[in-house]
Amino acid sequence: MSSLLEVRDLHKGYDSGDQRLAILIGLSLIIGKGEMVGITGVSGSGKSTLLHLVGGMDRPDRGSIKILDREITALSPSELSGFRNEIIGFVFQFHHLLPEFTALENVMMPLLIRGAAQPEAAESAEALLHDVGLANRSHHRPGEMSGGEQQRVALARALIGKPRLLLADEPTGNVDPQTGQAIGSLFRNLHDKHGLTSVIVTHNERLARICSRAFRLEDGKLIDE
Repeated sequence: MSSLLEVRDLHKGYDSGDQRLAILIGLSLIIGKGEMVGITGVSGSGKSTLLHLVGGMDRPDRGSIKILDREITALSPSELSGFRNEIIGFVFQFHHLLPEFTALENVMMPLLIRGAAQPEAAESAEALLHDVGLANRSHHRPGEMSGGEQQRVALARALIGKPRLLLADEPTGNVDPQTGQAIGSLFRNLHDKHGLTSVIVTHNERLARICSRAFRLEDGKLIDE
């Protein structure tokens, strides 16, 4: 299996007063194309930090991050922005939907930003809303939807650009356990249907168990579970 993501000797810390607080310490990870990988760990262990580095939203202190053999730490801000938009889909614990727009319009947004024609973007968005079970909610705004429905819209939005890599940060952390289980199953189904490579960081052990591999982040490094 060829790799899609290669992380090698990754270090990241943050200033805390007059000291440097180490978060990731020589972390390495290789993920093959088509894998679904779960990463668990206690709060503050660095799960979100790792995801933000892999997604190009932050820079490591040192180390290498390659996606599709491209070293993203060497990209300029404009190059990185374009790469993210084409290759990576993000789902966060807090969905960050635009409240004034409908579900359909929220899902369309990444394609419109790319310059896609509105009819094309709408057709793709409608198909994805159907995939996540929200075909009948496409014209509702986020405030008219449940937390689970909003997270499904966020997942559809993450997939609209046909990403190669899906990154999810606590996607079930803001919903009840039953809804979380349903969202976990949806992730698994869409991962397979869209041929994704997925990395999910979560406190939810049940969600981690549906992944093809699972790791625990502890003391700045990953432990294979």
